[in-house]
Amino acid sequence: MNSGAILYGKKINDKHYPASITKLLTALVALENADPDDEVYFSEDSVSFLEYGDASIGMRPGEILSMNDALYGMLLASANEVSYAIAESVGKKMGGGFETFIQKMNERCEELGCTGSHWTNANGLHDENHYTTAHDMALIGSAVYQFDKFREVTQTLNYTIPPTNLVNESRTFQQNHKMLWVGAHYSYDYCTGGKTGYTDQAKTTLVTMADNADMQLVAVVLEDQGDVYVDTRAMFDYVYANFSKVFLNEHDKPDGVRKFKTEDAYVVLPKGIDVSSLEHEITITDRQNAAGKLTYLYKGQNVGTVEVKLTADYIKEETGYNIEPEMKSVGKKSTDKEEKTEMPIYVKLLIAVVLLVIILLAVLFSLLKYRQVKRRRARQLARKRKKALERRRSNTEQTGENAFRRQSSAGRRKNTQIRNRQVDDRRSGSYRRRDREGRYR
Repeated sequence: MNSGAILYGKKINDKHYPASITKLLTALVALENADPDDEVYFSEDSVSFLEYGDASIGMRPGEILSMNDALYGMLLASANEVSYAIAESVGKKMGGGFETFIQKMNERCEELGCTGSHWTNANGLHDENHYTTAHDMALIGSAVYQFDKFREVTQTLNYTIPPTNLVNESRTFQQNHKMLWVGAHYSYDYCTGGKTGYTDQAKTTLVTMADNADMQLVAVVLEDQGDVYVDTRAMFDYVYANFSKVFLNEHDKPDGVRKFKTEDAYVVLPKGIDVSSLEHEITITDRQNAAGKLTYLYKGQNVGTVEVKLTADYIKEETGYNIEPEMKSVGKKSTDKEEKTEMPIYVKLLIAVVLLVIILLAVLFSLLKYRQVKRRRARQLARKRKKALERRRSNTEQTGENAFRRQSSAGRRKNTQIRNRQVDDRRSGSYRRRDREGRYR
């Protein structure tokens, strides 16, 4: 599943009607553009198109579900009105509506490398212009399987949606994929998920995921008129018995390939076949960064595609673009041994967060230190002012006391002088009363 290898195929590019396995692509677009807690609103349009016999859980116009509950309703019960409501609600979140979501389904399909599909609705009800291929559905199934929420939902056997804003009763439904039911007739130990489908025009369709702890596989069956579960199990048994992983770092790289993007890059080969016997194709995806994809082929069949870094010489030879000056300017070299390991994004984020915390602490410390110094200076100034005021008060009191003392001494001397003159006058017989100023009256 993760390598992109096609280990068994029969008419994998023939176009067929998908029926309800369409909902795998609906789930992929929803999971990529919405959150589990988002609301899914059921409009009149999302319910009114239903006909007798269409898969449904009886939703009413105006009801609201969480995206989480809606995913269970769509993938387990295969409810067509839920698929429509998911598309409509997510489409509005994307800035449009139902048609916006359908357009995104087609765009996402092309991004995955699908070549024979076209989508007109979100549930798979028959439309002449709604079709796909086994190859394309394998790509879609592999992509949606990478989401934890999808694996959680698709492995659930029973689920109950609680009462809603309009309906007071809960809704309970079961898993329709028979290979997931342990102990049942079609039970398969390695089955980890999937989606069923059926319309009169499409016949039976089935996508199934399996994992034996060594390889993850996805099997697609379209327009099956026999026993779809028997056919699916036969494909899984054939691959697990005859193929195995081969890790590429244990082997020489093709000319033009500098290194594999991941250490655990692998291909899936028939047992006994060596990597050296494979053909390969290199696709340049970003010449400026020397990025590309390396696809290994066994007898013309894709057995694995991995992302690689290419040599500067290969880029120049194939495109004429010279990346050597750019590589030297940033201190990079075009050799395997001197290639520096790129720092993982989570490490970069962690370093950025730590630096931000350090900066904030430094600013906070500086602010606290400034306020502390400011308060200390204010206290020192207040003490100086208090001492100055006390000195002024002390000087004023001392000056007043001295003046009083000087005034008292002068008065006493003057009174003494007057008394002395009066005594003299009496002695001489010419006594006359003098006034306070010493003059005779």
